[in-house]
Amino acid sequence: MKNTNTKNIFTRFNKILLSIIFIISSSINIFAQYEPNKEFGVLGGAGYYIGDMNSTHFNNLHVAGGLTYRVNFDRRFSFKSSALYTNIYADDANSSDPIKKNRNLHFKSDIIELSGQVEFNFLPYETGNSLYSWSPFVFIGAAIYNHNPKAEASDGQWYDLQNLGTEGQGTTSFPNRKKYAITQLSMPFGGGVKIGVSPNFNIILEYGIRKTFTDYLDDVSMTYVGSPFPTEFDLLTMELSDRSLDGPQAEGIARGDETNNDWYSFSGITLSFRLQGNTKGCDY
Repeated sequence: MKNTNTKNIFTRFNKILLSIIFIISSSINIFAQYEPNKEFGVLGGAGYYIGDMNSTHFNNLHVAGGLTYRVNFDRRFSFKSSALYTNIYADDANSSDPIKKNRNLHFKSDIIELSGQVEFNFLPYETGNSLYSWSPFVFIGAAIYNHNPKAEASDGQWYDLQNLGTEGQGTTSFPNRKKYAITQLSMPFGGGVKIGVSPNFNIILEYGIRKTFTDYLDDVSMTYVGSPFPTEFDLLTMELSDRSLDGPQAEGIARGDETNNDWYSFSGITLSFRLQGNTKGCDY
């Protein structure tokens, strides 16, 4: 009985293995005879962030721009790589919330992102083909980005907040608080519309938001360090750590909401130019 069961297992395993080999061989053969359509694009638009200093979408918009490279495997699926830049900003002084106004913090930060995204067209789409001239689409992917929040001190200069450790990061008073990384990963997703204009040119409208894994895009997350300040704090760190209008806050008072991570967003228009190849027909 054991020999029979073993034989059946190996038989099923061999069938699965042969099926996998057949699928891979077929795919290699297809793509060996077919060169996917490739595009190069220039994106212009705007960016913003959602976090402890801003909870309203499309608030504090700043200019965004970048370059894209797209491979259209068929009329449904594409892979896009991109390099994008924007600047995010927020100021408690502009808030209608009295608690935030009293907190009196502000920041700005450049964001540079490199990403790879998979796109799915809801309709068959092909640049230059009047039968497939437009389609809404969605995308999801992975990105690596760099951010570096800064704040303006009383001397009129802007200083890097991560180096200062404004919430006690790196001090003996708060040994469990570590300085956050300024280069991190995010997950972009969103959607838009592709519109074919000519045989080698299309316009792409898109909106995308990025899920991050940090609460420190704005350098605000946990609680005030309290007074007296940690011994490692210099005068500059003291000033930018607690700018409360009603005076220094006690240790443990909330400075931010550490239960929610920050988000950032890109939206805009891409002018995309076909470089080579033809889109493989796939109208499912």
